[in-house]
Parts: sequence; structure tokens; C-alpha cells
Amino acid sequence: MSAPALKGPYWATVRQHRHAAWALTALTAAGLAAVAALRVWAGDPGPEGPFAFPDRAYRMMRLCMEYGGTGLLLLPLLVGAFVAGPMTARELESGTWRLALTQSTTPRAWLGAKVLVAGLVSVLGAAALVLVYRLGWTRVSATWQLTRFDRGPYEATGPVLAAYCLLGVALGVLVGQLLRRTVAAMAVTGLLTGLVLLGTGALRWSFLPVQTNTIPFDGNPAKLLPPDSLLMDMGLLTATGSRLPNQACFERTRTMGVCPADLNVTGRYADFHPASHYWPTQLIETSVVLALAAAALYAAFRVLRARRA
Repeated sequence: MSAPALKGPYWATVRQHRHAAWALTALTAAGLAAVAALRVWAGDPGPEGPFAFPDRAYRMMRLCMEYGGTGLLLLPLLVGAFVAGPMTARELESGTWRLALTQSTTPRAWLGAKVLVAGLVSVLGAAALVLVYRLGWTRVSATWQLTRFDRGPYEATGPVLAAYCLLGVALGVLVGQLLRRTVAAMAVTGLLTGLVLLGTGALRWSFLPVQTNTIPFDGNPAKLLPPDSLLMDMGLLTATGSRLPNQACFERTRTMGVCPADLNVTGRYADFHPASHYWPTQLIETSVVLALAAAALYAAFRVLRARRA
């Protein structure tokens, strides 16, 4: 990738890491071609049989979306490791960053070029990959482990992926400066980014309050959940309003639908997130991750200032 309009450290950064940018572009183009071909081939699932090509293509599409979601979930870790290692720590470790300072470039401009170029490429790349993923995911989004609430598809279908990539950039420049060892900086940045992914993944469904539906005990449990919702908890209700585990009656009677009288069970309940909670949760999580990225970036420039003072 070349950018003749860029000057100074920005041009040098783009020039130095153009192969990585081209690799990301090639990956996006290959993914788009593969997903488009599968969509043309797949169609709706057909019956089993010797000529059931649409059904086999549909299964292939589903498999690709499973692995694709996992791959995009790892993208912020790769971005952070690359920024921490080849873009930052390696130059500090080898001393080549001093060459940039001889070209009328300040340390702040040197680091700012790293952040701006890596951040821009990461956001554009993440946005393109999300669009490619959604193109195939919409075909299989109603199937098991591929709903909008599942790990992988959730991150790969919204703006939160770009936010995590920016977090990887911010952590990369911070850790790269602190450690100044390429391999160590890559490992630590990947670990920290992964921990944030795990932490926010565990907390994201507590950002918004759940909704609750109840039905009589002898009602149809299928009516408890609206379509395309995320079940958080399900159980039994007593006459006093207290909750019991879903298997409380079965453990006593060994018969589904029959409860001992002393339990006084009168109904069933389900706590869930409706489909309408998907985008608000995405926006809240994106804001949280961007705030963490801003804090890490601020710390990175403070470290740079302290060491250059």
C-alpha cells in the first residue's frame, strides 16, 4: 500500500508496513469472493439426496460462518500483537526509532503516526470484514450457535469489533513502549486484549435489565420466549412469588408436568433479552471499549513524555 499524499512519519509508517495492509486487503477480498460464491450456491436448504447440492452448500456456509466468527473474534488480539511488536517494540529494541527523530520528527509525532495509521487500517479492515461476514451470516443466522447473541457472531456483526481493534492498537503502543522487547510485547498485548474480550463478554448481558415472561404451570413453555431472544434464566413460580429451579418438580416426582403439593407451584417464568437489546448492547459495549482504548492511549503518550523528558 502506498500513500503519496502522506508526508513525514505517516508516509514512513505506511511504507514500512504496507505488506501487512495489503495482506488485510487480500484477506477481505478473498472472504468476500468465498461468501458470495457460497450464497449463490447455497440457496435454501433442500432435501437429502444424491442431487441435494443446495443443502450441502448451506452446511458449508454454516461451517464457514462458525469458523469465520471465531477468526474475527481473534482479530483484535492479532492487531494488538502486531502494533506492540513489529510497529513499536521492535523499533525501540533495535534503536531504529532514533532515525525518525533525525528527520525533524518529534517523539510525539513518531508515536502519533503509529497510532493513526494502525487505527485507521484496523477500523477500515474490521468494518469491511464485518460487512463480508454479515453477507454470509444472514443466511444462517437463525441456526444453533449462530444467532446474533452467540459469542463470535455477536462480535463479528457489529461496531464492537472495530472498537476492540482500536483497543488492541492502544494497548499495543503502550505495552510496546513499556517492554521494548518484540516477542514479549506481542504476547502481553495479546493476553491483555484477550482478557478484556473475556471480561466484557461475561458482563455484556448485564448492561440492560432482562425482561420476564410468566405463564401458568400447565401452559405451553414455548410461549415463554419471543422469537430471536436470549434466554438468561428459566424456572418455576410458587403462589408466594418465589422462584424454584426448572427441575424442582421433576426431581421429586420424576414426571414432567407434575409437582408435589407442598411446593405450591403455580407457574413458570423466563428471564430473557429480546432481539431489540442487540443494538443497544453493541453501542454500550462499544462505548466502554473505546473508553478503555482512550485511557490506554493516554497512558502511552504519558509514558513517551516521561521517558523523553
